[in-house]
Amino acid sequence: MKFRTPAVRLGLLPAGIAIALTPAFASAQDAATGATTLDRLEVTGSRIRGANMETQQPIITLSRENLEKQGFTSVADVLQNLTSAGSPAISRAYALASGENVGGYYVDLRNLGANRTLVLMNGKRLGATTGGYQDLSQIPMSAIERIEVLKDGASAIYGSDAIAGVVNVITRKRFDGAEAQVYVGQYGEGDGDTEQYSFTLGAEGERGGVTLSAEYSKQDPVMAGDRWFSRNGGKGPNSTSADWSPISQNGSWCQPSLNNCTKAGSIWQTLNPGGDPSNPADYHEITGAEFANANQQMMVQTGIVRKSVYINGNYDFTDSISFNADLLYNDRTTDQLIAGYPYQSLAFGTPLSADSAFNPVGEDVEFRRRLWEVPRTTQSKLKTLRFAPSVSGFFEFAGKSFDWNVGALWNRNEVTKSNRGDMSLIASEQALGQSFIDANGVARCGTAAKPVDGCYAWNPLLPYGVSGPGSLANKDLQDFLFPIYTTTGTTKTTSFTADLSGSIVTLPAGDLGFAVGVEHRKEEGRYVPDAFAQSGMSTGLASTTTSGAYDLDEVYLELNIPVLADMAFAKELTVNVASRYSDYSNFGGTTNSKFGLTWRPTDDLLVRGTYAEGFRAPSIDNLYGGIGSSFEKYTDPCSVGVGGSVAGNAACTAAGVPGDYVQLGQGLAPCTTWPCATPDQFISGSNENLLPETSTSKTVGIVWSPRWVQGLDVSLDWFRYEIKNMIIEDDVDRILRDCYVLGDSSRCAGIVRAPDGHITQLFYGLTNLGQMKTEGYDVGVKYRLPELAIGQFSIDWQTTYTSKYDEAGQNKDGDDITIGNVGAPGIFRVRSNLGVNWALGDFGVNYTARYYSGMKEGCGLTSYAWCNKPDHISNGESDPLHVAGSNTFHDLQVNWKAPWDATIAIGANNVFNHRGPLMYSAPNSSFAYYGGFDIGRFIYMKYTQRF
Repeated sequence: MKFRTPAVRLGLLPAGIAIALTPAFASAQDAATGATTLDRLEVTGSRIRGANMETQQPIITLSRENLEKQGFTSVADVLQNLTSAGSPAISRAYALASGENVGGYYVDLRNLGANRTLVLMNGKRLGATTGGYQDLSQIPMSAIERIEVLKDGASAIYGSDAIAGVVNVITRKRFDGAEAQVYVGQYGEGDGDTEQYSFTLGAEGERGGVTLSAEYSKQDPVMAGDRWFSRNGGKGPNSTSADWSPISQNGSWCQPSLNNCTKAGSIWQTLNPGGDPSNPADYHEITGAEFANANQQMMVQTGIVRKSVYINGNYDFTDSISFNADLLYNDRTTDQLIAGYPYQSLAFGTPLSADSAFNPVGEDVEFRRRLWEVPRTTQSKLKTLRFAPSVSGFFEFAGKSFDWNVGALWNRNEVTKSNRGDMSLIASEQALGQSFIDANGVARCGTAAKPVDGCYAWNPLLPYGVSGPGSLANKDLQDFLFPIYTTTGTTKTTSFTADLSGSIVTLPAGDLGFAVGVEHRKEEGRYVPDAFAQSGMSTGLASTTTSGAYDLDEVYLELNIPVLADMAFAKELTVNVASRYSDYSNFGGTTNSKFGLTWRPTDDLLVRGTYAEGFRAPSIDNLYGGIGSSFEKYTDPCSVGVGGSVAGNAACTAAGVPGDYVQLGQGLAPCTTWPCATPDQFISGSNENLLPETSTSKTVGIVWSPRWVQGLDVSLDWFRYEIKNMIIEDDVDRILRDCYVLGDSSRCAGIVRAPDGHITQLFYGLTNLGQMKTEGYDVGVKYRLPELAIGQFSIDWQTTYTSKYDEAGQNKDGDDITIGNVGAPGIFRVRSNLGVNWALGDFGVNYTARYYSGMKEGCGLTSYAWCNKPDHISNGESDPLHVAGSNTFHDLQVNWKAPWDATIAIGANNVFNHRGPLMYSAPNSSFAYYGGFDIGRFIYMKYTQRF
């Protein structure tokens, strides 16, 4: 059964959608001149089927042809280059990231957070982590037909998480034939080797078809020591040894009887080159040149291997009833490498015992030692199994046509993380205790008369690269001190849906369309850290089990109401209304609605607008997460040297903070810049009483396709989002300010200080305290020029202008303020992509320029030489800034369609090897460089063979 609808001139459609719809048209000429019979079409953002639904909301469609013209091997890489996409979530350049979500590929629309963008596969949710993150690496590129991106809130249609927008990945179906593709590439520096192999096979009969797509993808890591911005330290090429960690791979020790080893000015000694480690005279005070440049043992880009198989099967039982099923298996392995752990005996209460065979002075001594011989490695494995069957059809009743669909979804993600390089504190306490050297020259625990079986002694004062008894290079000692830690997790999504759509009555302006449906969904998740992490008996970050589940029932109704048609200044006037009620087992019910207006005053001009309510339910991790730990950067208001310091006030004095206290950083060295990284792990946790986040989004836009310029489409959309009750971690600086500056004693309970004043423990949990607003414009210009003798040219120019990105905050006095973040790294005022395509016969060239406006970062007290705006004021307070200029990266691909039904493409991303600016704040990265920028010229070749 088919609808007959008024003709829609192809030029009126956004170009990407036009490409997706092209098979539905008899020809472009027919579309422009007469009525065309269209199959039922369901567009992302609406459950009502119809030919004109795609123009009612701001949607971008990326066809398979679009994907082939880009040099990327994952869905996330493609989407992160959209101008409306935000900074990369959990960037592969963020080497220090940890936890369940690390290793995945995510998309973050409008910079509202990856867990506020809903990702669908064929209209059904992807499985998510316990934190609510949906990993796009589950979907093989070879299986994709097109990607639809709705840049608008859609909770009324899809439920939770669709605050910023919706990404719907549509896979290939009814594929007939075979296709194989090989992709190889690497950076100009000779690293980051990438290879991807895929094969798609399909068979189609009169009543059904089967499509199978298999893909293998591998990307080698890139080391920080091989990039200009990371090899020298935290300030890039501007780094000096003063920027390195005083916890050195050479080892150093402090004699408590001669020094207060917790205070500044204490003497830390390291072994002389070639010296005798048992002779205290063979040591000298450690200097900056002997500090550790941890970046030399870091990955600037993690490695990843993906194996996936996708199968689609469909069968028409009758002319009006069909069965469809998607089956997906994905296996992803991500490798991380970060520098050996900076071990400090003071942090763990494990001094080198006076009875150790390696103690040079015969009394317990404190030491520091970077565990350089065993860098920290993490291998994250994710296995996904997804099955999504459905039965659909249509029927006629009272002269009207109705579509129905009943479906189910089972998605299971299993994650296993294996890591090594964190030392067992149980083993280290033994290895640093009483010891002796046996007859074979092996350092053993205990005494010669009573050796401890299986225990090997460690000499932390022996520098890296120096052999001898107790050397950390000894494999037996490594095996004793560094066990392999295993963390496991499982998340399950189960859903059952039923939908009905059609037209209720025929109004003077057309059919009143409707869609109604119900859904039952259950989310289950469990993430179990290794026993060492749960007990806190290793140098790794402590964490406990996350485990929980919730279920919900939902019902929705959508109406598409034609008001006017074929009238002067009203070729079309349509109102779309939708509402969804969701009943959650953990927090209760919520109703969210959406209103849309489409007005076409002339055939050439379309005006559209939407108002949408949205929500994000707390994730399993938010509600039932275990306790986690991290090393935080913060500013202690009780410290001398801090701007606005309250050192010596009643609250600081009551906490036992000395009046001359200076905040201590890594290695217990006094901080000289703020915020300063803590040497101690702070604890964070979940909150079972969290409520959903709520949002409103508004869009108003126009699409202009002048009939006197065939092939030209111009669009302009204004957007505004506002989110309240955002689930955020209670901020360390906020807690300290409330306690010591504002005098709120209830906020002091979780703060624990050492006698010298420095904070050794602090607990901060999740809360519904966040608020933010963002506003801006999307501009699109697409023009397919008339075919010329020199070839066919087409232009696609997309720009996003962000005029506002404000977060609610408080100043040091506790006053509510608005923090404007436009221009901060990742929140660019302007992002613009210009694509130019040329085709002549079997040859084609695709060129893309990716523009990012300038960025700003706070300087703190880092270096006023670095601050090019030292006098900047924000909210009445001094806020010195470093401002970097704009950046443009250029991509180029040349392709040829060979006569043996193959396509050969050669290309380069960042063809001119452009370098972004240094950013000391290390945004979305662990290095002095924005994690979303290209790290070099990437050259690739792609061969596609069709059979």
